[in-house]
Amino acid sequence: MFAETAVDLVLADFAMPQMSGNQLVYRLKQTAQHIPMILLGDPQKMGGDIHAADALLAKKNCSSQELLEKIKLMSARKRGPRKGSVRAPQAAELAIAS
Repeated sequence: MFAETAVDLVLADFAMPQMSGNQLVYRLKQTAQHIPMILLGDPQKMGGDIHAADALLAKKNCSSQELLEKIKLMSARKRGPRKGSVRAPQAAELAIAS
């Protein structure tokens, strides 16, 4: 269903009954790596593991305004830069250019 639907962003809770949010995000990233994914949860329960999500937010410390701003930011990244804007080169690109 995920592969057949136009999805702009995934927002998942870390604690879910059948699988963790990280497992869900990992599986979805195998299908659509370009889609931004945000994981909400308790940082103590998430542990120090490497997460597949593009952003991790602490559920208890994250206001609805902060969540909305993160969603706007992640959605803008998916769409790419605005017309006429200049993108700052990444460190890897600078290393190749020099």
